[in-house]
Amino acid sequence: MLSHLDTGNQPAMVNVGDKAVTRRTALAAAVVLLPPELARLIEAGELRSAKGPVFQTAILAGIMGAKRTAELIPLCHPLPLDDCKIEIASRLLPDGSGEVSIRCRAQTHGRTGVEMEALAGATVAALTLYDMGKAVSHGIVIRDVRLLEKTGGKHDFTASP
Repeated sequence: MLSHLDTGNQPAMVNVGDKAVTRRTALAAAVVLLPPELARLIEAGELRSAKGPVFQTAILAGIMGAKRTAELIPLCHPLPLDDCKIEIASRLLPDGSGEVSIRCRAQTHGRTGVEMEALAGATVAALTLYDMGKAVSHGIVIRDVRLLEKTGGKHDFTASP
């Protein structure tokens, strides 16, 4: 049975009241592919937006998304984050297009994990890059959103390369 369904197959919040409070961490990633014109503008620092600098704005949006995960995903427990960091790295590819790698690491001390917060943070940062770049091109692709690792619960996890 799925954890968010009760015995009557109805949606239900998971009861975490009896779980131990432990340090929980999660690392998630997303990749954003940029068409050549947009990649060139971002690499040259020439993409202008009223929202602010592109990567710095995406970092702030990702942290805000991680902090508000319970408002976005039904039955997700609201967690106070001890820490949330977004790292963004970009590179030009041989064909002139660009690839932006986003990583979000979230941490809390709690009874349930922070996987959803890390995934939400990486995704919201990627969506922010899309939003800021769409005036130049709608050919932006967000892909490979995934959990890379988690610690502190019943089972630790590390994704295969």
